[in-house]
Amino acid sequence: MAQAAVNKIQLNHAANWALAGVSFAHLLNDAMQTVVTSAFPLFQQAMHLSFAQMGWIAFALNITASVLQPLIGYISDRKPMPILLPGGMIFSLFGILGFAFSSSLWMLLISASLIGIGSSILHPESSRVAHLAAGRGRGMAQSIFQVGGNTGQAIAPLLVAFVLLPHGQLQFLWLMAFALIGILIQASVSRWYKNKLNASRPHRTQSVQHTLHESEATPQPVSRRRIVISMSVLILLLFSKFVYIAAMTGYYAFYYTAVHHLPLSKAQLCLFILQFAGMIGTLLGGPLADRYGRKPMIWFSIAGTAPFSLLLPYAGPVLSMVLCGIIGLILMSGFSVIIVYAQELLPHHIGTVSGLFFGLSFGMAGLGSVVIGSLIDVTSISFVIRLCSFLPLIGVCAVFLRSDRSAKA
Repeated sequence: MAQAAVNKIQLNHAANWALAGVSFAHLLNDAMQTVVTSAFPLFQQAMHLSFAQMGWIAFALNITASVLQPLIGYISDRKPMPILLPGGMIFSLFGILGFAFSSSLWMLLISASLIGIGSSILHPESSRVAHLAAGRGRGMAQSIFQVGGNTGQAIAPLLVAFVLLPHGQLQFLWLMAFALIGILIQASVSRWYKNKLNASRPHRTQSVQHTLHESEATPQPVSRRRIVISMSVLILLLFSKFVYIAAMTGYYAFYYTAVHHLPLSKAQLCLFILQFAGMIGTLLGGPLADRYGRKPMIWFSIAGTAPFSLLLPYAGPVLSMVLCGIIGLILMSGFSVIIVYAQELLPHHIGTVSGLFFGLSFGMAGLGSVVIGSLIDVTSISFVIRLCSFLPLIGVCAVFLRSDRSAKA
């Protein structure tokens, strides 16, 4: 009995380290990814790009991830591949190198695509590791994984404000260290992941997905019609969330400097507050959903943002920073909950669901950036930012989601 207890503690300790590892790798990945859109002012100054051209950079970054992530998730459901964990970071390494030496739009597009490929490889398998290490606290584990990404997104505007803007595009080379560290961390996690998969192979009568769900309660069956309705609502909520985030991260800095007549470094600080608050919101969202239910948390995270997003375009420079913090705190609290909700709808397709939702989030952000940039070119930055402030109102559609039982119940 004592030896069994020691073995269980060791297993939990290893699982916790694996979860921490994929979360930190997520931080590094999303920092590199978000630096690209945060650096739009730098590219505009250096290459005299239009808003539409900058939108195409975001499109190239996101569409590669959007197309590849569901495919990689589907393949990994059938055959998990631990080697993909460090493999994704290698693409990001070459993407960052490309940004340091890009001198034209087509070079920026190729570099952005490489980082997008790296993200598309990282997210499905890393999310699977988080699910495998979660035990009963699936919402908490997914939040820990997601908060790594939000932390990386929060760091990116600071890197742009204090490293790239003052010293130039060549400073992208420093970010190669992020990719190298990520390769080492993911290589270590992949060994734990491989050992976990090998330990389950003797149980041939159980599928890999059953192994992922051991020690969990069997989910209640859900009708196909309800699954279709719920998934459609979740996708609509992703649209409102990620198109709004694309407007904020890609173009709000231009609006802030134009309206308040302040330098770009102040605008980047505003984006940092948005992303840092989002990190806290993500960390809180999972445990709250575990306690009170997924549906209430999803509803609050999108629709609850609307009053503050509608006020933001009319606020002064200081109040804008406060509102960005509130928006980030509420809006970012729901993404990990949405993923867990979808995973519980389709419990035997964890990799596919993770890949689909990460892919859709990237794809919608990419398409949104192109449309928003093109719209700014033909109208004005003020008009488009005010128009996008209505997007969180779509969150009221969450009332159509199937009710779920809270972990407390």
